[in-house]
Amino acid sequence: MDRYVVAGNPVEHSQSPFIHALFARATGEALSYERLLCPMDAFADCVRRFADEGGRGCNVTVPFKFDAIHLAAQRSRRAELAQAANVLRFDAAGWYADNTDGAGLARDLSANAGLALHGRRVLMVGAGGAASGALGPLIEARPAELVVANRTLERAHALVQRHAELAQAHGVVLAAAGLEAPGEAFDLVVNASASSLKGAAIPVPATVLRAGTLALDMMYGPPARPFLDWAAAHGAVGRDGLGMLVEQAAEAFFVWRGVRPQTPAVLAALRQRLGSA
Repeated sequence: MDRYVVAGNPVEHSQSPFIHALFARATGEALSYERLLCPMDAFADCVRRFADEGGRGCNVTVPFKFDAIHLAAQRSRRAELAQAANVLRFDAAGWYADNTDGAGLARDLSANAGLALHGRRVLMVGAGGAASGALGPLIEARPAELVVANRTLERAHALVQRHAELAQAHGVVLAAAGLEAPGEAFDLVVNASASSLKGAAIPVPATVLRAGTLALDMMYGPPARPFLDWAAAHGAVGRDGLGMLVEQAAEAFFVWRGVRPQTPAVLAALRQRLGSA
């Protein structure tokens, strides 16, 4: 049976084993999927040991996405653009790195949340690994404007500069901003920062919202609740990251197995498992 894991630190909270077990059952693919806690200073050694023991691939979660891409000689275009990877595949000819975060977010927004991004104004909060992976596919959905807001403005500028050519090709106005004044009344606000994971305050002012704004936190469960409550208190529509989690996992499953699983039933089962609406 082929073995896969999700590698990170922390990793005990991950729902990926549950998701991939359902995918495997639905598609008839014979595989096992577990959690792999990697020491903060030995991520590469941890993953290499798993591969040497017969592992076929892994998901990569915080805080190792920027490290993961450097382990693979072969990289997808979207991983190269993000300079971060959340998927590794261990092939006989070499390791392959990909980033499915953005594809998962774009798919969740369009298929599950019913939001067409074309012509919309979008705010991305954060410029770390999650934001890096998500930005390219969001640009490819052709919003009118996309602002990347981050505490360290230089990091936001670097992320924007790396995606400037892609944004120009798709007719998207792409800009960087600080957290204090990123703009107002966006159609979509995506919290890709670590604020929810750390239990920190909402990182942007409420003026980024308007009535009906879709405010999505990439986290889920209790960590996402303050952001969702904040959004609702200001007339916005809150959404957690469970849909994105399932959709990026389906994309990863396809990268590994060449089979794309259906997601609606898995997302419904996951919401029931976690007791979230």
